[in-house]
Amino acid sequence: MDHTQNCTALSRRFLLGAFAATLVSAAPTFSKAAGFLRRSGDIRSLNMYSKRSGERVNTIYWIDGQYIPEAIDEINRIMRDWRRNEIKQIDVRTIDIMAASHRLLDTDEPYQLLSGYRSAKTNAMLRRQSRLVAKKSLHISGQAADLRLSSRSVRQLSKAANSCKAGGVGSYSRSNFVHVDCGPLRSWGR
Repeated sequence: MDHTQNCTALSRRFLLGAFAATLVSAAPTFSKAAGFLRRSGDIRSLNMYSKRSGERVNTIYWIDGQYIPEAIDEINRIMRDWRRNEIKQIDVRTIDIMAASHRLLDTDEPYQLLSGYRSAKTNAMLRRQSRLVAKKSLHISGQAADLRLSSRSVRQLSKAANSCKAGGVGSYSRSNFVHVDCGPLRSWGR
């Protein structure tokens, strides 16, 4: 790496660190969630882990109107179909809904990711095991995530996600998780 590349890498790391240090943790009210999603400020971040793979991601993925490709790649990796080890590009609208919902809940606790992208084969296998798995699930197209927070109830998480008015929100109280996606606006479950 020559001096110019080294300075560029150092500057990028410094800039990301500086932005991270200035990230404001105050959450907007639920009534302002839709506005937050559309104008979510100069920085967007996502913090989550997968118990299945043991991986974690805590990254700033958007700065000043630009997605950061390396951060999106990290998110795509953790949200992969872990059963088949297949990675798919996750729709950034789903990532934005996840980030906006998390910020509204005013917690530093990372999401527990239960399911992100699912291959058609994995989805078919899960469908044989449960009638709750949709045949044409948005998980197959990388547009959905199933999430949990131990410090927040399913109701609280679904309320935050629904406040974004930006996709589908399914509440699965018996299984203690919320489904979010960037499909048509709708909600189900309790």
